Amino acid sequence: MDVMTYQLAHLNIAQAKSGRFDPVMAGFFEAVDQINAAAEASDGFVWRLVDEATDPTWRTAFPEKHILTALSVWTDLDALRQYVYKSSHGDFLRRRREWFDRLTGPNLVLWWVPAGHRPSLGEARARLDALAQSGSGPEAFTFGKPFTAAGKPC
Repeated sequence: MDVMTYQLAHLNIAQAKSGRFDPVMAGFFEAVDQINAAAEASDGFVWRLVDEATDPTWRTAFPEKHILTALSVWTDLDALRQYVYKSSHGDFLRRRREWFDRLTGPNLVLWWVPAGHRPSLGEARARLDALAQSGSGPEAFTFGKPFTAAGKPC
């Protein structure tokens, strides 16, 4: 029997307080390259959505004004958690209220994908919507209520 391996897909979104070139957003956008480089250098990082033609944070699957996105794939939950909370990313996460407004629904969703799969932003939006409608489950979950690739609560 061939055992399929899985990796963890991750989407987070944020409602920017203002547009890309507004001075209120300067601190965030000055750090984007540094934070992305930290992700790519992290143990367990596999892939992140990058579009060379446009700013990688502004995406069309979220037509709401000033929604920023980050879509990535990691080897496992612990690797992503280490990056999010224990790397330089954590410093910027703690400062998020300087640049972002609160969203009414979830701003982060996690789900398992077959190793090698690169999720689209549309797929990620569907997972975020599923989380908003049904809460954490095997198909869409959070750090607070994670599931294994086999669909069991952690």
